[in-house]
Amino acid sequence: MDRGSSGNDKTGVEELIHKAYECLKDGDADSAMGFLKDALKLDYEHEEVRYALKCLNWWCEKIKPPDALKNPSLKGGYILSQWESYFAFLERIGKTRGETGDSCQKAIKRFVFVVAMNHFLVLLADGSSQNDALLLFQAGRCCKGAGEKEKALNYLEQASRLKKDDSAILSELADVNALLGDERAAKVLFREAFFLDPQQVDLKSMESEMIHKLRDRVRELGYNGNEVAEWIPVWGCIWGVFSVRRELKPVELGRLKQSIFSLENEYRSDSGADREVSAFSKPRLLNQYFWLMDHYEHNRGADTVKFMEETMMKIKCVDTVIHDQYRDRGVL
Repeated sequence: MDRGSSGNDKTGVEELIHKAYECLKDGDADSAMGFLKDALKLDYEHEEVRYALKCLNWWCEKIKPPDALKNPSLKGGYILSQWESYFAFLERIGKTRGETGDSCQKAIKRFVFVVAMNHFLVLLADGSSQNDALLLFQAGRCCKGAGEKEKALNYLEQASRLKKDDSAILSELADVNALLGDERAAKVLFREAFFLDPQQVDLKSMESEMIHKLRDRVRELGYNGNEVAEWIPVWGCIWGVFSVRRELKPVELGRLKQSIFSLENEYRSDSGADREVSAFSKPRLLNQYFWLMDHYEHNRGADTVKFMEETMMKIKCVDTVIHDQYRDRGVL
């Protein structure tokens, strides 16, 4: 992008910042850096300009993959792997006041995903990698982050067809559906993803308001760290967020009952040897009880009422508060 005479004194700092962010959204770091440096000349103490330069400089140092990485997929993966280090960097430098930090981070995020996306799309362009679920997933995730939601939906749906029970793929697919306004599909897919493996759902990469609100409400209850993802499906069901359900196939019902049996034994014989696994067994057991209750609801009959009552008693034994909250939803 041609900077022209944008650096003269007649051009406001805010306009230069806006131009820099637009360049970042197009993946043009060099022009963005130029606009920010011009803005700094006009106002050396401008908080947002200094903050944006720090963030962009960090990525410019990290964004170039090592020379040893020749494959475009590895290059894209390397870029995405830098996010955790970047979050730690942000913690060290702190945030700017007001919404300026949010505007900067949105542009930075778009920039990073555009650059990574281009690496993955190189391999998909000739059609020879259409059966690579991981590549399709990475491309879809990057397209979402780059604002290309329809493309993201296409790639993630392809990835999901290749790996049907992958929580990471399903959660990204759910997120894109939510962003595109298909709330019903999003709720079904989110619930499925959290049922299969909550720890594979990358909450930091989720963009939909639905999951942000649910995550924040769960945190307000006192849960933190990795356990937040474990409790999201439990409270999401109780609060009616995951209100769209599906019937289980016979083979799925068999696996669910077997899994419940294993979790019940694990929960009862908790030795505390692995505190994290121990902390996970309770919400996972409750969530699976909820799925079993859904099955009985879909197949209500004289015999199923008894099974529902037995399952409710099991829920009560695990957690009376959860039992009361769930019961008050009118399940029985």
